[in-house]
Amino acid sequence: MIRAFTALLARDLKLAARVGGSGALSLVFFLMIVVMVPFALGPDLNLLSRIGPAILWLAAVLATLIGLDRLFQSDEEDGSLDLMTGAAVPLELVVLAKVAAYWLTTGLPLALSAPLFGLLVALSPTAMGATALTLLVGTPALAFIGAVGAALTATIRRGGLILAIVVLPLMIPTLIFGVSATEAALGGTVPFTTPLAVLAALSLIAGVIGTLAAAASLRWSE
Repeated sequence: MIRAFTALLARDLKLAARVGGSGALSLVFFLMIVVMVPFALGPDLNLLSRIGPAILWLAAVLATLIGLDRLFQSDEEDGSLDLMTGAAVPLELVVLAKVAAYWLTTGLPLALSAPLFGLLVALSPTAMGATALTLLVGTPALAFIGAVGAALTATIRRGGLILAIVVLPLMIPTLIFGVSATEAALGGTVPFTTPLAVLAALSLIAGVIGTLAAAASLRWSE
């Protein structure tokens, strides 16, 4: 099982590196939102620093959707998904490996780049570190939630809009607790660890339920 998981993970990482993947596009989209919002709000640095964590989190949620519709669709088109479904390896393990590869190429770069992009919205060093940590903890939840939508729309051509409609409402709790954790780190009414723990729990719950739900959706689509 471990060998199969490692092989699937390495396969998707190599494909992402060869094709260019959605990681670079997600970073560019992330940067575009962070750059455009200050132009819309004006030069008020105090306002930008207050809502900066929310801007970064909202940009991360939207950037996660870039390329998500191709998570299973490309394998569906070339027949690889049929081979994976009929293999002796549990389909849940296949889903887990593909989502892990997607997070490593999309969610992790977003979290690591948050301190740099935080400069564009006048975040303090504490806010930059807190935002990066919350994104590191919370983006796995976004990836697993998105995987369910990607599995449901795997057989639908150009199902990106349907996928966004399905998964965006489910991502709202992660967005809320991600922003709440950052605000708590800046002197909120609750300790930083409380919303951070809830955010970690959301990622763990999404990891379990999302893997099972995505695998069940892929079996049902067959």
